[in-house]
Amino acid sequence: MTVYLVGAGPGDPDLLTLKAVKILNKADVVIYDRLANEKILDHAPQAELIYVGKKAGEHYKNQNEINQILINAAKNYNMVVRLKGGDPFVFGRGGEEMLALLEEGIVVDIIPGVTSAVGVPTSVGLPVTHRGVATSLTIVTGHEDPTKSEKQVKWDFKADTIIILMGVGRLEDNTHELMKYKDPKTPVCVIEQGTMPDQRIITGTLENISQKNINPPALVIIGSVVDIFKKARL
Repeated sequence: MTVYLVGAGPGDPDLLTLKAVKILNKADVVIYDRLANEKILDHAPQAELIYVGKKAGEHYKNQNEINQILINAAKNYNMVVRLKGGDPFVFGRGGEEMLALLEEGIVVDIIPGVTSAVGVPTSVGLPVTHRGVATSLTIVTGHEDPTKSEKQVKWDFKADTIIILMGVGRLEDNTHELMKYKDPKTPVCVIEQGTMPDQRIITGTLENISQKNINPPALVIIGSVVDIFKKARL
């Protein structure tokens, strides 16, 4: 029995890796989340499909329940695929699922995916690093309240480029906190529905981006690389 933790990429089904396709073709069961484009499931026509999606404020299954579903599936099927949006180990809680399975003596194989943190800006021509402009990059979750006293997220305010995943709900809080360390005029780009047909790009600055109409899912890119993107679009 083997569980494959498979990254589904940022949304566009064509960005799925060849290795992921091969594994999905052989899967007995696919346990998938809400960020995985459901067209990807077409690669697993014979598999039983189990949805365990989560989003802010609405968890269809909590993490402990998902872990147990994976364990039970592994004990009843030869090939189990856990399909996760982006990359399983980039804010996907793949590490937690891996450890839960290993504790039960279940073999785990990891198939990386294109993380939205890099794949989405790259797809629109926004380089997250650029010689002479940005040589450091921080990727952070936007879920955590940046003002709370005991923080798990370690913000690196010195990084040239900061990318916030899942940060729409706390965008105003996060940008307000960032302006304590960075110029309020620092350029910002928000990409909604990255790599998908209804993708939308919004630009602004730290001081005004939260005032714009932005809907999740979206990622936020902060730094001078946004100016490189704007120049390329001219």
